[in-house]
Amino acid sequence: MNRIKFLMLMVSVSLLPGLVAAQDTKIGIINLEQALFNSEAARVVQEDIRSEFSGDEQRAQTLQQELMALQQKFNQDEAIMSESEKRQLNADAQEKQLQLQLISERVQQALQQKNQQFVESMRQTLSDAITEVVADGGYDLILNASGVAYADPVLDITPKVTAKINELRD
Repeated sequence: MNRIKFLMLMVSVSLLPGLVAAQDTKIGIINLEQALFNSEAARVVQEDIRSEFSGDEQRAQTLQQELMALQQKFNQDEAIMSESEKRQLNADAQEKQLQLQLISERVQQALQQKNQQFVESMRQTLSDAITEVVADGGYDLILNASGVAYADPVLDITPKVTAKINELRD
């Protein structure tokens, strides 16, 4: 029995340096998308996108108002409308709904494409920012927040990376 206890004690003592080293490991957590899209460069791109699609946004708002007006007209006048008037009102509403859907799909595709282009154009800057934050902070391990079930918010280096992106882009 004493031999087994002695061997277990020796194994425990031999593992102790590894445990101490693991306790000294400096870990950071990053949300890559948030770091990138909170940057000043992303804000500029988003403003450009907003101005580029402002006409589509205005057209969509107009169509929504027209749809609401058609709905109100139908609700108010349904009892006195002929079947052909009801069909025409329904056809007008469907046409406006289709236009809204087409605008939405076109804008959504363009946004996805522009966001993808932005990510591609910023890939190296993001990498450089992470590298500098890691070096400045002495981190041993950086984990992507999307792959972590829980982390203490104090480990989050996302704001530091965003600040570094802004610094590198100036």
